[in-house]
Amino acid sequence: MEKLKKELVKLLTENARYTYAQLAAMTAVAENEVANAVKELEAEGVIVKYAAIINNEALADKKVQALIEVKVAPQKLKGFDSYAEQLYNFDEVQSLYLMSGVFDLAVFVEGNHITDIAKFVSEKLSVIEGITSVQTHFILKRYKIEGQVTKQSGESRRQLIQA
Repeated sequence: MEKLKKELVKLLTENARYTYAQLAAMTAVAENEVANAVKELEAEGVIVKYAAIINNEALADKKVQALIEVKVAPQKLKGFDSYAEQLYNFDEVQSLYLMSGVFDLAVFVEGNHITDIAKFVSEKLSVIEGITSVQTHFILKRYKIEGQVTKQSGESRRQLIQA
């Protein structure tokens, strides 16, 4: 069963829209076994969510996204988890990671405008006691998202600039 689960995770990471019948054919396992294994993966928290990977640059209504590096002073007996709980509850926060290295938390945020991100940093993030510094990096272009290249075939490799 563990071998099947690993294979299913790999396949569903590749394409979350595979049906149980397709997964059964690809793994040479009965469809009901595949369905049960997928349900177990969901119940175990291995599969957290099924989602489409969206290239916001291709949308007419573009969003602004940023990576915010956050340094914190870990709270006694709580460490970084108490900060994480505060941060992941904000609607602006899309992803949150504990990091090794120069900063402690990587916070990926999204807003409709650059001022939304600025307001989040100044009014919500920076006022949390124990946050010692933040550094905001705006995402200018996404070349690859969750393992998927965003460039459409036939796109020019360089932008034309006219004087």
